Amino acid sequence: MACTTILVGKKASYDGSTMIARNDDSSAGSFTPKKWVVVTPDRQPRKYTSVLSHVEIDLPEEPLRYTAVPNAVKGVGIWAAAGVNAANIAMSATETITSNDRVLGADPLVKYIPAELAPDGKEQIGGIGEEDLVVLVLPYIRSAREGVERLGKLLETYGTYEMNGIAFQDQDEIWWLESIGGHHWMARRVPDNCYVIMPNQLGIDRFDFTDAFGARKNFMCAPDLLEFVKKNHLDLAMESSESNFDARAAFGSHSDFDHSYNTPRAWALQRYLNPTDSRWDGPDADFTPVSDNIPWCRVPEKKITVEDVKWVLSNHYQGTPYDPYGKYGDLSHRGQYRPIGINRTSFVACLQLRPYVPAEIAAVEWLAFASNAFNTFVPFYANVNRTPAYLADTTGEVDSNNFYWASRLIGALADGDYSRCIPHIEHYQTAVMSQGHELLNRFDGEIGRTLDKEDGNASAAKQVKTIVTRLEDANEVIASMLQQETQTALANVLHTASCDMKNAFGRSDA
Repeated sequence: MACTTILVGKKASYDGSTMIARNDDSSAGSFTPKKWVVVTPDRQPRKYTSVLSHVEIDLPEEPLRYTAVPNAVKGVGIWAAAGVNAANIAMSATETITSNDRVLGADPLVKYIPAELAPDGKEQIGGIGEEDLVVLVLPYIRSAREGVERLGKLLETYGTYEMNGIAFQDQDEIWWLESIGGHHWMARRVPDNCYVIMPNQLGIDRFDFTDAFGARKNFMCAPDLLEFVKKNHLDLAMESSESNFDARAAFGSHSDFDHSYNTPRAWALQRYLNPTDSRWDGPDADFTPVSDNIPWCRVPEKKITVEDVKWVLSNHYQGTPYDPYGKYGDLSHRGQYRPIGINRTSFVACLQLRPYVPAEIAAVEWLAFASNAFNTFVPFYANVNRTPAYLADTTGEVDSNNFYWASRLIGALADGDYSRCIPHIEHYQTAVMSQGHELLNRFDGEIGRTLDKEDGNASAAKQVKTIVTRLEDANEVIASMLQQETQTALANVLHTASCDMKNAFGRSDA
């Protein structure tokens, strides 16, 4: 999938939370309806079969409950995409990334080949991929590190048919894993005071094999990755060092495609989060939209908020000549680079794990559906057994009483008359996000006080059920607010778009 990811360490965020967020974008010309659901242990399979690759995998017993954002229309698999489990561990999968011919020739991708196309007439089972990863990993991990370890073993055992980047998160750490060829992988811990931008391109720049094969404090990898590098002559550094290995040069790409599709996104977002400590424009720029050396991680100039996360993942090069809606600068550059906030975004999820509230209410999922330039973020508690129907009941039928489809309609209508509709969008986004914060503050206080006053005579199971019910009720209140504001925004945008139809005429019958 063509996506964009941001990872925010706990000392880089405004409130000490770890945050991982990703736009899940459909392929060009397609739009994938999504829904937000909870998978309880009784609904988690014990044998998993991939729709796309036909691989079968036995799964452990006693999975944890987890949230997911799967495809709403059956046919090509689950594509659970992002979620938080009952242990407050989060995962986002995946950011489709790039590699190079040398890597793919040394460790080919494990692709499914049906019997009728196989040279020997026998079906060739494929590896695992984006369709599968959340279901295979998230229910079975209790730390971000465990997520890396479990997925790494799966990649080594079954292989993969595509290059992917995957984020794992707990309250203390964020880890980013990148697959390398069919069976290899590497992972790096996001420094606590840094953020990371990932735009569909292998991104880890520096890798420390000494740490990966020693303390594993900040780096992990496949057990034979260093041998793989040496055997296949992948190290391109003029002066090689195992503790300062250039992983991006060895495993990644820097093609013309990258320079129009990928690197400009990293440039735009670091330009926003670090506006003054680098030169981003002009002939003396430190970094340009086609620079191959934009850092993988960076300390931001100010702490990053949820609103910042939403803005960067909605970015369409505002303030530059490349804005498709812009009316300034050299207009020939409009649309030159692929926007982050593109038309075919299915959803964005920002998974926030808050350290200053009880564990039962620590995990919050900020969700938005459809094109981020026109949608809004809304927060929901993740420690629940069901989600509001407004987000859970998406189907393939267009229905404005559903958050996904209402968001799609708002975006499609507003895009055609951007300058006149954008005030409606900005009002809508502010209304929902400000009320979202207000309701979180309210319910945090109410439910937090309930947790402080737990009845010592009540069973643990009863106490958990009570808290879960309270969180589900809170989510329903938030969803009701969201639906009301979304319907208002849709009505406003529809009115403006209708007034500006080409067959409008100034004189009426009166």
